[in-house]
Amino acid sequence: MSFNKEKTQNYSLVILRAALGVIFFAHGSQKLLGWFGGYGFDATVQFFNQQLGIPSALAVLAILAEFFGGLMVLLGFFTRIGAAGIGVTMAVALYTVHLPQGFFIAGGKVGFEYVFALLLMALYLVINGAGELSVDRHLNKKGNNGLLEKLLS
Repeated sequence: MSFNKEKTQNYSLVILRAALGVIFFAHGSQKLLGWFGGYGFDATVQFFNQQLGIPSALAVLAILAEFFGGLMVLLGFFTRIGAAGIGVTMAVALYTVHLPQGFFIAGGKVGFEYVFALLLMALYLVINGAGELSVDRHLNKKGNNGLLEKLLS
């Protein structure tokens, strides 16, 4: 049995995409649709405004980045764009909400350790792309004449 490091890395991106995509699709669904015990769109925007001091337009962008970014990452469809949206959202959350509470999630504080890990996962996908088993890979195959590259250029 031969070991192809590049192929293994490409397939391991599927695992990373699945984890990040499911997490953000679920959280985005809570905020956008009220699924999984969430409060839905209007209540979430209101919470961002009143409790966090985040303007409505930025709250909407965060909700959309979580929902659609999670879906994009999960499917491997325009992965870098979806992961970038997630990364920006996590950077803002880290700075505005979690950083003042310290690193650890303990003792009633919600530190930045989890948000930091999610931010780095998103950044990894921005840099490396979707890997194998993705819509991006399929669109970029030679038989499709590099359709994805043409769409992005």
